[in-house]
Amino acid sequence: MTTQYETRPSAATKPVRWAADAVATMREGARVRLDYSAQSLWRVDRMIDELRREDTPYAAVDTVLRGFGAYAGEVIVRQTGAEWWASGGDHWIRTPDGRLWDPIDEARRCFAGHGSLRLLCRDATVAGRSPY
Repeated sequence: MTTQYETRPSAATKPVRWAADAVATMREGARVRLDYSAQSLWRVDRMIDELRREDTPYAAVDTVLRGFGAYAGEVIVRQTGAEWWASGGDHWIRTPDGRLWDPIDEARRCFAGHGSLRLLCRDATVAGRSPY
């Protein structure tokens, strides 16, 4: 009998896949390279802004926004050691300071003109840091 060592919680399974799909889609379709860096979120915010300015129907971009939000969550997870949490089909990340963040909803807010994945990442990565 062998046991499988799980390095990530099962709540991460779907968001990690959604993020990877977004990276692959942007690389293949838009020729945009996303490298899981905080700087890459500038590009993601601009792409979402462009979709909004083109009056793209929400139904047409719902899956794309989910992927961009999951991608931003993965950026935060990799920078802070946060973990994905899931309940009732919703996914959040919990940073080591105990705060919960919803990058998928933030992508939707960005599409509505009221959010920023870059700023969410900035806030989540500095949360809990000592000012000294």
